[in-house]
Amino acid sequence: MNGWILAATVELAVAGAASLWGVCTGPLPRRAMAQNLITSALCPALLLLSQGYARPAYVDLALLMALLAPIGTLVFARLLADELADHPPRAWGLTWTAAALSAVAVVAVCVATGPGRAMVKVLVIGVLLIGGNLVASSALAGGFRGVRGG
Repeated sequence: MNGWILAATVELAVAGAASLWGVCTGPLPRRAMAQNLITSALCPALLLLSQGYARPAYVDLALLMALLAPIGTLVFARLLADELADHPPRAWGLTWTAAALSAVAVVAVCVATGPGRAMVKVLVIGVLLIGGNLVASSALAGGFRGVRGG
């Protein structure tokens, strides 16, 4: 086991335990945020595992996850808008922590891959992951301030 695999294992264990606790014990807003947390933690773990196992195909899975995970959360936010409006989730601490950990993982993988197309792909994944996580969390929390209807 190398450092990459150990980092991915620790990240998945911590994020998985927090998400499992949120899904099993919480009301609807907490369950929706837990779903967003686990999808935003799985993508950096795939990037770390791609380095640990030297499998570039895991980067493609991370790209797919970074594209589809926020869309799934936005669908949940739209379908559950009435239930979420009564008690919107307030988990900005977890959201910013997940974004920071994602940024650390992306920078570490970029340094390890070196300049080239692979590094550009990892940077695109990082932008999609962090931006999608912030947008999805804002949608779950009741939308953006100052925007009419959302």
